[in-house]
Amino acid sequence: MIIYGINPVLEALRAGRVESIRVSQRGDARLGAILDAARQAGVAITRVETHELDRASRGGVHQGVVALVQEQASLSPEDLVTSSTGSTGSTGAPLIVVLDGIEDPHNVGAILRTVDAAGASGVVRQERHAAPLGGATAKASAGAVSYVRIADVVNIARALEALKEAGVWTVGLAGDAAKRYDELDYTLPTAFVVGAEGAGLRRLVRDRCDWLVSIPMQGHVQSLNVSVATGIVLFEAVRQRRNRPGSAA
Repeated sequence: MIIYGINPVLEALRAGRVESIRVSQRGDARLGAILDAARQAGVAITRVETHELDRASRGGVHQGVVALVQEQASLSPEDLVTSSTGSTGSTGAPLIVVLDGIEDPHNVGAILRTVDAAGASGVVRQERHAAPLGGATAKASAGAVSYVRIADVVNIARALEALKEAGVWTVGLAGDAAKRYDELDYTLPTAFVVGAEGAGLRRLVRDRCDWLVSIPMQGHVQSLNVSVATGIVLFEAVRQRRNRPGSAA
């Protein structure tokens, strides 16, 4: 997998996932930090002309560096449940985000960044009709793609059933839902299910959710960017878990 940009490559180096890097002939102090980290990790470095980086990044803003990184190990939704270690609060309950048909790499990258920031258990996404994890997605994630655990599945509706069988409550975000997002108990094992902007959740996926919730709008615009909406519900879950009696402050 190819990633590019200062932050994504630096985080991938810190995570031990980089196999090799290509850098431009000229660079600033930030690029120097990449080179130092690569040398310490024993990662091969190749100096190339800028046009080669342009081609490798397919015109993306590479900031003078492109890296070849290892693909993540294959995971299942159940793996995300069993691997939860309590980083999402003292309950240790799984906190998962399920992506239903989100193909825009900037939205996916922003969601991955928020999942990492919230200390959530990971992301479930469909193998097909999904933004690639490299390139623009990795750039938009600011390097979080190197840390977030991701389960690729063939069918989202079946993945929700698997999560429910594992004891996880599935909560779909829908603008027309009567229940507010902050009316549920997220100290329980929870998976937030979010759909593409405009289309929202697909009918079969929507029907599989235990709950549907909405984020009330107070202004003139009646919807939020999907990555922003995901951040709101994730940090509501974090807030509830931190405020649970007996939890660490």
